[in-house]
Amino acid sequence: MASQVRLVDGGNIYEGRVEVSTDGLQWGTICDDGWDINDAHVVCRQLHLGVAVEALSSAHFGPGSGSIMYDDVACTGYETDITSCRSNGFMNHDCGHGEDASVICEGLDNEPPELQCPKKT
Repeated sequence: MASQVRLVDGGNIYEGRVEVSTDGLQWGTICDDGWDINDAHVVCRQLHLGVAVEALSSAHFGPGSGSIMYDDVACTGYETDITSCRSNGFMNHDCGHGEDASVICEGLDNEPPELQCPKKT
């Protein structure tokens, strides 16, 4: 299922609470359970904002509202869409908005998104 993703309530376009929509109409958040830099890399790449600098938890940019779309997201870091990552499934969560996931992206996009992958350490 292809999704749209956006960053909300950050100080600039490169950071914010992660919100996702699968139908382009209803937007919701992602729970921070298991949220890590690999998940953040996928979001930043999907938005053409380079790689992730930080994966933030506990509603770092403020709590969202509406639905919590995904929980226990577990990306390898190489997926092209955040909804392609392993998770508990759509709308299956045990979270509140105080656990919304956020990212900070580096903001550099010198390569096409399909070629950008996080550096292996």
